[in-house]
Amino acid sequence: MLEAYTTLGFLAASTQRVTLGALVTGVVYRHPGLLVKTATTLDVLARGRAYLGIGAGWYEREAVGLGVPWPARGERFERLEETLRIAQLMWSGRVEPFEGRHYRLAEPLSNPAPLARPHPPIMIGGNGERRTLRLVARYADACNLLVPDPGESRRKLAVLREHCQAIGRNYDLIEKTSLIEADLRDGAAGLRRVIDRLRGQSEEGIEHVIVNLPNAEELGPLEAFGREVIPALSA
Repeated sequence: MLEAYTTLGFLAASTQRVTLGALVTGVVYRHPGLLVKTATTLDVLARGRAYLGIGAGWYEREAVGLGVPWPARGERFERLEETLRIAQLMWSGRVEPFEGRHYRLAEPLSNPAPLARPHPPIMIGGNGERRTLRLVARYADACNLLVPDPGESRRKLAVLREHCQAIGRNYDLIEKTSLIEADLRDGAAGLRRVIDRLRGQSEEGIEHVIVNLPNAEELGPLEAFGREVIPALSA
């Protein structure tokens, strides 16, 4: 696949309305100061249409294959939380040193500032109830549940609500999203399956479904999605 942020920069110049972001950036792939700068640049070039999608990462083979250090899961979550704190700091307008266990930034300046207000939305991807959803409650504007089974989104959102209640966060301010595969290659049967799956996600409390089209290089499935799926869900 193409590298995410180079592609998103191209799309920023080629589109007018679509929201742009990675789903999601593994925290180990980019130093947090540069990641926030990259997301900010995307937001400026897209005139306020960017979001920062981020997670602890899971695909060890990719990281090792490209020579990216791959710490243990616990450390990746520590780095994720520090990165979220750095994003909040850099987008606050304050320029002050950051001292964490894994990252130290002497002058985390973000200039120009993002156009989105108060900042590009932060979306945290992952299904983990103890760590991921707790970080969503504390830091994120949106969650993304990865390919949930039927009934799973409802259970995960109940856990997220509990995390929000524990810290006094308004659960309703967090956008609930999920990622599912929309395979339309078998015609009418595929269309019906996808429509039913999307309706099920809505019934479970998901507000925004992001779809993965397996054959995205072909225009036919994308056209069918716009011609058949979206009208059926809007009816």
